[in-house]
Amino acid sequence: MKDRYLDGFDHYFAFPEDPPGPHHRHGPHHGGHHRHHRGRHGGRLFDYGELRLLLLAMIAERPRHGYELIKAIEERFGGGYVPSPGVIYPTLAWLDDMGYAAVEVEDIGRKRYRITPQGEAFLQANRAAAEELLSRAGLPGAEPTPPPVVRAMENLKLALRLRLQRGSLDEAAVDTIAAALDAAARSVERS
Repeated sequence: MKDRYLDGFDHYFAFPEDPPGPHHRHGPHHGGHHRHHRGRHGGRLFDYGELRLLLLAMIAERPRHGYELIKAIEERFGGGYVPSPGVIYPTLAWLDDMGYAAVEVEDIGRKRYRITPQGEAFLQANRAAAEELLSRAGLPGAEPTPPPVVRAMENLKLALRLRLQRGSLDEAAVDTIAAALDAAARSVERS
């Protein structure tokens, strides 16, 4: 299909010349379910097509290096999500290959990505999806999550993952874990 792109995760993104129609799926997906939780595709916060659109929206704000994009996403999520270079750089290369971004090589060999007119048109055609992704990523300049809190959140995730990998949980273990998590939630709410 020449006039639209299926990103491999059952999301259609419009091209500027597309008429409105059923391929514009910028909100609920299949049956009205939003898929905004972490872990829906192997633990990733964004699927590949969404990450492409997020990066394009971010370089539309201002040209950036790949490392700057990694740090900007980390900052927007208060340190709770950091995309790997192995995800960011291939995605930027795809944006360049599609003509949505252009690479400016600096004297020291670093590549800065800027949006092209074709990228602007693609972004405009997918404005609602891009705005949703930017809002999911938080507001630029928002106060980052303090490092001790990020460390504690990561520690909790690791402890749960390790416990679940050890084997199935009996009812007593489920009740103990749920009670501990509920107590922690109440303590955080009161702080």
